[in-house]
Amino acid sequence: MSTDDTPLLSVNSPAIPGPPPITPERDSHNPSGRTFLGQPGPLANLFSVELWERFSFYGMQGILAIYMYFAATDGGLGIDETVALGIVGAYGGSVYLFSILGALVSDRLLGAERTLFGSAVMIMLGHIALALIPGVPGLMAGLLLVGVGSGGLKSTAATLVGSLYSRDDPRRDAGFSIYYMGINIGGLLGPLVTGIAQQQWGFHLGFGLAAIGMALGLLQYTLTRKGLPQSVHEVPNPLPRRYYPLWAGIGIAVVVLVLVLVLTGVLNAANLATVVAALAVIGAIVIFALLLTSKKLGADERSRVVSFIPLFIGTAAFFALFQQQFTVITLYSDTRLNREIFGWTMPISWVQSFNPFFIIVLAPLLAALWTKLGTRQPGTPLKFGVGIILMGSAFLLFLPMASVVAVPVLWIAMIMLVATVGELWISPVGLSLATKLAPAAYPVMMMALYNLSVALGTSLSGALAGFYSAETETAYFGALGAITIAIGLLMLLIAKPVSRGMRGVR
Repeated sequence: MSTDDTPLLSVNSPAIPGPPPITPERDSHNPSGRTFLGQPGPLANLFSVELWERFSFYGMQGILAIYMYFAATDGGLGIDETVALGIVGAYGGSVYLFSILGALVSDRLLGAERTLFGSAVMIMLGHIALALIPGVPGLMAGLLLVGVGSGGLKSTAATLVGSLYSRDDPRRDAGFSIYYMGINIGGLLGPLVTGIAQQQWGFHLGFGLAAIGMALGLLQYTLTRKGLPQSVHEVPNPLPRRYYPLWAGIGIAVVVLVLVLVLTGVLNAANLATVVAALAVIGAIVIFALLLTSKKLGADERSRVVSFIPLFIGTAAFFALFQQQFTVITLYSDTRLNREIFGWTMPISWVQSFNPFFIIVLAPLLAALWTKLGTRQPGTPLKFGVGIILMGSAFLLFLPMASVVAVPVLWIAMIMLVATVGELWISPVGLSLATKLAPAAYPVMMMALYNLSVALGTSLSGALAGFYSAETETAYFGALGAITIAIGLLMLLIAKPVSRGMRGVR
């Protein structure tokens, strides 16, 4: 505590009671003083909220592709497989693309906490639309609501976690790993529950269960949201009211433009993934330019933003392969996988639960490792390089099964294990890094950049799916795996100069 906060006392002065001393367990980042697994207490709240949100999100996404390309007689919409996988990639990418909107609303209008709450409400309404409105109208309304809501939530949830720690708190990466484990508990349960519901009773019940999961998350968050630091309730960079009409007009113009492009056929289901990828690139360029030209950034902050550029590219390359679990690997599981277990057919979406299961098992081990190593742990650029190489290696593991008619489930489990280890070297670390590199004037905008890198990779996972078929399987997995490994090796080569550019941030 600064001596300016209390009067100086002489030896003859009477004792004057003052506020309790600030300790790492009781400070502005953790006002309650409570702890959760050695972390600030409010992490438990955010852990639980994200668990239910991911339950609903991945529960819905686990059955989304097959809902679109299954025939109407099987409860689906009968959309062409390639188009359906492209839509899934575009939708996944748009979730992260909408994080720009969420970041702007959070930074300039509502603050992180209120933006998160409103976004969660939109997600719940989107799942309700998918469950109750039949056909393409329900699909469009549901995906739009869930996409916009998830974008807002992704822009703010990790920022709320970051607000629980000072910039140099050594518990930070471990805290994000624990938070990431909560995400994946929901990611594990969602496809399991909605998958069996879809197989037994139909798609709309599966979507309805996703809506119930999000409602539970909202209820829990409403009851415990007051324990968060005061900073997340404030608007860090308020937009002057005189600019409200201008931005409202821009928003209306964008909506009208999108409608015109759709009605004229320029924007359609077949090219949607490519368009989303292009928008992610444009959005990233605009935000990088905004940050690097802003007078509100000091020299160190500007250098940190520049150092994030190669990490942005590496993250996009990683997720272009990793997110294919919702596109190509879903189709692979439907057509190439032997899902028979003692005469019972495992739901297609259950394959998507391998990844979160491995996260749950391995995330605590990685969190403990980073905590034990402390300042001796590898720097973030090195972690990124290792993670990207592992992801490329996972794709190469498809090659030995190219001539096998019915691929064993355990083989795809092994592939997802390698991919998951790579994810643990990148994703929670990337979330933590984005909050550490964020300029003070734009605390959520750096998180939007991270999400845009995932948007680019996710939309590419849909665009690339158009090149996959049983005939091109060997070339497809081999080429993508080799290219990704090369990108990872390049990241290792530039790790030291990138670390220097981060100006003291690990």
